[in-house]
Amino acid sequence: MTLHHLVLIIHLLSATVWVGGHLFLMICILPTALKEKNPALILNFEKKFEKLGMSSLVLLILTGIWMAIDFGVTFESWFHFKAGFEKVISIKLLLLFATFCCAVCAQFYILPNLRPNSIWKMAIVIVTVTMIGITMLILGSTLRYGGI
Repeated sequence: MTLHHLVLIIHLLSATVWVGGHLFLMICILPTALKEKNPALILNFEKKFEKLGMSSLVLLILTGIWMAIDFGVTFESWFHFKAGFEKVISIKLLLLFATFCCAVCAQFYILPNLRPNSIWKMAIVIVTVTMIGITMLILGSTLRYGGI
């Protein structure tokens, strides 16, 4: 097994935790929280998932950058959108920034004021971050064939 393969496995396991956790939140917890207008369901999940989820996200970022450089996509070529690998990595970086913006909004504006009548705001963030995660996963899968 090469070092690149080991980094890829760590990246895939981290993506499993990150995307899987958000899918679970969106599919299993969010509908009940919305129906019952019960923000505690979301807050309890966030509290339990935060350490594992954020650790996975950090590993995703580190292993993603490592593999990008390993593939020859250096910092200088980010956002040039020339070759297939550059396109995928650049789009994934933009989506990562969008995820970061969602996290900041949720952490500092939505979660501290989460009430039954504002739970829909958190629902938008949850669905958005989940869809971004799925999109990043799909984009990553295209690298096996040279990107898009």
